[in-house]
Amino acid sequence: MEQIALGIFMVLHGLVHLLYLGQSARLFELQPGMGWPDGSWASAKLIGNEATRVVASVSLVLASMGYIGGGIGIFMRQIWWRPVIVGTAAFSAVLYILFWNGRRQNLANQGGIGLIINLAILVMLLVFGVPSTGL
Repeated sequence: MEQIALGIFMVLHGLVHLLYLGQSARLFELQPGMGWPDGSWASAKLIGNEATRVVASVSLVLASMGYIGGGIGIFMRQIWWRPVIVGTAAFSAVLYILFWNGRRQNLANQGGIGLIINLAILVMLLVFGVPSTGL
């Protein structure tokens, strides 16, 4: 049961990254007036908002693929799922930090919740070793 729940969670977390892809590619707005990743503290001044959106979009596809692939690995009881999820969680956390606008307002719209989830996944897997390696 733990395996199924964890696999579903990872796949769903990967799908949420696709929602942010839609936002960054301007396919739709997750919320009215949400400009993420425009104004990124790390890249907007350096490469501009348009290029920032392209880099964010590609990065989000990679993160989504990592979570979905890792979730499938969990379902299939493969030994490679853990490093895939750890790498993806670290990559996704860095992604949301880099594309944050640098302000403390509306952190949830800047990927703040996703960042917390990614950090919780890393702590769960690396610090507490949960779930057991028998998964």
